[in-house]
Amino acid sequence: MKIVTIIGARPQIIKAAALSRAIKTHYANKIQEIIVHTGQHYDDNMSAVFFDELGIPRPDYNLHVGSASHGVQTARMTEGIEGILLKEQPDFIVLYGDTNSTLAGAVAAAKIHIPIAHVEAGLRSFNKAMPEEINRIVCDHCSTLLFSPTQAGVENLQREGFALINEPPYTIDNPKVYHCGDIMYDNSLHFAEIAETKTNIINKLGLKDRPFILATIHRDTNTDYPERLDAIFSALLTLSEQYHVVLPLHPRTNKLLKTNLEAAKQEQLFSSPNISIIPPVSFLEMIALERHARLVMTDSGGVQKEAYFFKKPCIILRPETEWIEIVQTGNAILADANESRIMQAWQHFNDNPPTKFPEIFGDSHAAEFILNEMLQQEM
Repeated sequence: MKIVTIIGARPQIIKAAALSRAIKTHYANKIQEIIVHTGQHYDDNMSAVFFDELGIPRPDYNLHVGSASHGVQTARMTEGIEGILLKEQPDFIVLYGDTNSTLAGAVAAAKIHIPIAHVEAGLRSFNKAMPEEINRIVCDHCSTLLFSPTQAGVENLQREGFALINEPPYTIDNPKVYHCGDIMYDNSLHFAEIAETKTNIINKLGLKDRPFILATIHRDTNTDYPERLDAIFSALLTLSEQYHVVLPLHPRTNKLLKTNLEAAKQEQLFSSPNISIIPPVSFLEMIALERHARLVMTDSGGVQKEAYFFKKPCIILRPETEWIEIVQTGNAILADANESRIMQAWQHFNDNPPTKFPEIFGDSHAAEFILNEMLQQEM
């Protein structure tokens, strides 16, 4: 079986590692994987180092699309992906998550009748102002095999009209929905111990035996609005009076801090001895930081989950989340970009550290399950 895997952003590179590893370990004689990097996001810190660190095969194709408006970027990727699919004629295209690369792959494949396997199907924030929400919905409705990491994702699909009792052969008009667990859980467990020996970030930052908060901020809904950015960083500055804060600074946030955060607050932020502002970190370094943090604050969907994997409370800097289960279990709080709510969430977790983290993300063998189900379609 030949599959084409589409990646375009850092989280997708990480997710693809789980599938590539499972192919190499269990299906090397049965599955040929062609990797296409759209170039949606690409620089050495945010992409290239991940291939080396995670042992992912280098892409067979790189479209070098780069940054542009949603329409321009998606159009360029759709054109490039279509050409590759026509040349390679794969049995499946594998799409991850909810980026513009996902959308482009879905449109390109569906229109030339290449079956789509969507990993992370069914996730919904119920906020269509987010580009990611549009991308998810379109991809799901173009897919033949929909692999949902959670039961909530399955239920979302059912509400949208997907039948859970379809019989093979599966097609775009007769798709199959699976509850398969989360491939990021596969990755986190696999790389957790490796991270302890392959990275030195905890010692390098002087964090050994020192409680700290890990914070990540990158979404345009936070970085592009001065009042929201101000609320988040005001809370971080207050928290830094009690605990050390580690902030791997996303390039987008770094750029917009200079224009969207008042000068006095910037001075406080960059001069504080209790705040470590560092460049973007590798996946292994991120895992090490997540494992050792006291608490995580983030607007990233992936980091929310990873905090849960490592049994850390999480303050979500968004008004909603597609990972609603971690909120329902009491291990995360939606605080949005609201200084008062962020501080209340911090106080809650400081007084009542969570102790129960139900196994809601599968058994750490999601990649094998996905590949096996794809192979079954070829029999």
